[in-house]
Amino acid sequence: MKLGIEGRLALVAASSRGLGRAVADELAREGARLVLCARGRDALERAAGEIRDRTGAEVHTVAADLSTEAGVEAAVAVAMEQGGAEILFTNTGGPPPGPFARHGIEVWRGAVRQNLESVVGLIRGTLPAMERRGWGRIVNCTSVAVKQPVEGLILSNSIRAAVTGMARTLANEVAAKGITVNNVLPGFTRTERLDELAAGDPEAFARWEAEIPMGRLGEPAEFAALVAFLCSERAGYLTGTSIPVDGGWVRGLI
Repeated sequence: MKLGIEGRLALVAASSRGLGRAVADELAREGARLVLCARGRDALERAAGEIRDRTGAEVHTVAADLSTEAGVEAAVAVAMEQGGAEILFTNTGGPPPGPFARHGIEVWRGAVRQNLESVVGLIRGTLPAMERRGWGRIVNCTSVAVKQPVEGLILSNSIRAAVTGMARTLANEVAAKGITVNNVLPGFTRTERLDELAAGDPEAFARWEAEIPMGRLGEPAEFAALVAFLCSERAGYLTGTSIPVDGGWVRGLI
């Protein structure tokens, strides 16, 4: 299937590893030009080099902390230097796990900066160029927690829901301008984030797999395949959705 994104510029956040890296790989294979963003410069440049070697894609990088206003501005600036992002994939690391009593107000504020304000800032920075072109794709990485809260992840359960509400409202505001806004909800996927959540709990992976109807963890490439489709010309009439990639973990009807 031709996705029709050859030559489109995609700004992919947190793309040196994990889900962001998988999305960058997938978009590069479809011929998109990339701006990759992550905090660690060494890992970022290594990822960019591997993607260039494997796909021949044009890849630009910016080392930036998206939990800061300056980091968001730096990422947007690099995209603007290349003509402005036509595709935006928002993504940041998950906030700390733990119950309500463990997190003081500063931890909550940090999680809001990292997981909500970064998304708002990236969209605000890239949306005007999409509006001028009359075409754009915004895909937010959230979590299955917005459909079925995950025990012990009160920060993620709360803040990802805020992103979902923002995105659903924005989707209606920009739909007539040729811009779609969708959320993709990873379930238990084989990334470094799961290693962090399982720290000190040797039974965690077996327990998660037992909860998933498919009986296994997801792979980042499976998540990235859906993101690439949502970024494509083929998905032009699909907006305002929140789609789980979770092997059936969410038990709800919608």
